[in-house]
Amino acid sequence: MPRTLDADRRRFGLRTPFRISRGVKTEADVIEVAIGQDGRVGRGEGVPYRRYGETVEEALAAIHAVAPMIRDGASRSEVNRAMPAGAARNAVDCALWDLEARLAGTSVAALAGLAEARPVASAITIGLDAPDAMAAVAARSATVPLLKVKVTRDDAAAQISAVRAAAPDPRLIVDPNESWTMAEVEGLQDFLVAHRVDLLEQPLPAGEDNGLVGFTPHVPVCADEALHTRADLIRLAGRYDYVNIKLDKTGGLTEALALAEAAREHGFGLMIGCMVCSSLGIAPALLLASATGAAFVDLDGPLWLSQDRAGGVVDRAGTMSPASAGFWGDAA
Repeated sequence: MPRTLDADRRRFGLRTPFRISRGVKTEADVIEVAIGQDGRVGRGEGVPYRRYGETVEEALAAIHAVAPMIRDGASRSEVNRAMPAGAARNAVDCALWDLEARLAGTSVAALAGLAEARPVASAITIGLDAPDAMAAVAARSATVPLLKVKVTRDDAAAQISAVRAAAPDPRLIVDPNESWTMAEVEGLQDFLVAHRVDLLEQPLPAGEDNGLVGFTPHVPVCADEALHTRADLIRLAGRYDYVNIKLDKTGGLTEALALAEAAREHGFGLMIGCMVCSSLGIAPALLLASATGAAFVDLDGPLWLSQDRAGGVVDRAGTMSPASAGFWGDAA
C-alpha cells in the first residue's frame, strides 16, 4: 500500500534566550515529518543548522525531492543513500523507524536489537551570560549530576570559575563552540584541572584543529562540530578523545548507531548530544544514549522550550526519562 508523506516547519518559543559564542536563539525552528501507511503514522523531527549551511526551506526541499521514493515504499537504507547527512535526513530516518515499529507492533529498540530506553543523567546547560548571572543559574542546578557550560574566548576563566563556585559537585563539560585558539587550549589546561572540568568540547574551529595532533591534554577533548558521520573518524583520530554524536549531524538514528559502533572501534569515548529541539527530536537520541552507555549525555534541548510536545521526555533533577508510551518508537 502506498505511503503518505507530510513535511512542514514548526516553531517552538524558548523560555529564555539560548546564548553560545556564535549567537543567540529565541526559538527552535524545526522540520516535522509524518509518514503514514496502513493506518499507522511514523514521525520524526530535524533541526536545520546554519552553522552547517542548512535552512528550513532547503531541508523541506530536500525531503520533497525524495518524496516519490518514500511514498513508493523505499527502505531506510535506500533513503539514506539518496539524501546527504543532515537535519532533513534525520527527520525522515526517524519517521521511518517509528513507522516500521508501529507496523510491526513492536518498538524501535526491539527492531534494532537494543535495550529499551531508560532514564539517563543528561547535562543541564548553562548558557552564555555575565559570570554572576551564570552562577545564579548554576546554583539552581547545583545538585544535578552533570552541567555543561557555554563559554567565550575572552571571559572563559571567569565564567567557569563562577559556575564551579556555585555548583561544586556536578561533573562539568566546558563548551567554547569553536571560539578558542590553540594558545587558549594550552594555557587553560591547569585551570581546567583545578576547576575539575571533565570534558572540553570542541574548543577549536572544526578543520583548524591540527594543533591537537601530538598534544596531550590534561582534560579529555571532544569533537562536536568536527564530527558528522563515520567518514570523519579517521581525520579526528589523534586529535580528540571523545566524539559528540548528534542525530541532526549524522542524518538520523541509522547512521548514529553505526557511527557509535565505529567510534568505539577507533578508540573514542562517546557523548550523545542534541540541538535545541522538542522531545520528538530527543526520543531517538535518548534511545541511542541508553543503548551505547555513553559517558556524557547532553539532551536538554526540550528544557529550553516554553512548551514542549505533550507526552515528551521528562527531566527530574538532571536525569532524563523516556517519553510516554506511544510518543515515538513503539506501537502503543
